Amino acid sequence: MTKEWKKQRRFRQKFARLLQMLLQKPLLQPPYTGALSNIVILAQEKYGDAILLTSLLKLLKKNFPETSVHVVTFSRAVYGFFQSDRNIDRLHLAKHKAWRYYREILTKRFDLLFNTKDHPSTSFLLHSLVIRAARKAGIDCEFHRGIYDYLVDLDYHTPVALKNCGLLSILGKPFLPEECRPYIPEHPVSEPLRSFVESLHEHSCIGLNISAGGPTRYWTEENWKKLVEAFPDERFIVFSAPGDLPEKHRLELQCQNIVRSPATANLYEARLLVQKLRLLVTPDTALVHVASCSGTPVLGLYGIAPQDQSRFRPLLIKSIMVVSPTALVSDIKPETVIAGTRELLA
Repeated sequence: MTKEWKKQRRFRQKFARLLQMLLQKPLLQPPYTGALSNIVILAQEKYGDAILLTSLLKLLKKNFPETSVHVVTFSRAVYGFFQSDRNIDRLHLAKHKAWRYYREILTKRFDLLFNTKDHPSTSFLLHSLVIRAARKAGIDCEFHRGIYDYLVDLDYHTPVALKNCGLLSILGKPFLPEECRPYIPEHPVSEPLRSFVESLHEHSCIGLNISAGGPTRYWTEENWKKLVEAFPDERFIVFSAPGDLPEKHRLELQCQNIVRSPATANLYEARLLVQKLRLLVTPDTALVHVASCSGTPVLGLYGIAPQDQSRFRPLLIKSIMVVSPTALVSDIKPETVIAGTRELLA
């Protein structure tokens, strides 16, 4: 945890405390019984969070088909992810299409606003203030009390997808955890990827995701090789982000039982490939949640932080989480991953 990060966290907390002191909203008890012709949802900025929001979008459309669902995004990547989502009526990009955002969001009045963050965020708190809504809902934390009319009251370590779906309880629509499987909105698929997927037999390969969301989450190239060499009779497919393609190509050249595969251009292409796998071995990244969409077993590599293991664990799939003794995934021994892979294969 860097000095700058701690400074930013203190600022966010102080800003939230100021809003709590100024607003002092009494907490209302669900269910919400007002009009619900429209709802605006503030979506988080990372791919993994976007995938975990789809569970709520699906269930909102199922339970409230006449309600117009607006989703506000804060990054171009997440905006692109949701562009073809049929459960969203209007999609908005706050930071890069300011005039359109002002015209379509800030000049309107909504029945309900929902902030999906479960910790204080200056940007999300500001947008919660400037967007006009009859009622505003958030996820319970000490820095949201007094700011929102309703709070999703679930333990901090509850998986994020279930926390998002907690809005349904506020709306008087209880849900079952098994209803909260996420999905990936459809996107165009390249012809090489489509042909490759069609050529694969069901459950014939093990997937290895060598990419990670940050430097602390990478496993080493040497460790991936040891894992592959421990299963000479299995076939493997390597997934990578564009920046890790050289490593993907090296592994494909050096290991005879790694099948050369086209790079995936988006998460929808990744899902088409993941759903064909016997299992996926991956660090704690968005691909864990892609596997949850497909029902594919996962062996996840996690750092020591308990909140990552609980809030972002595999959902509704057979899984094993291998936890590093430190914050670095690279400190996980290959023997531990090999043993976990054997267990899942069995």
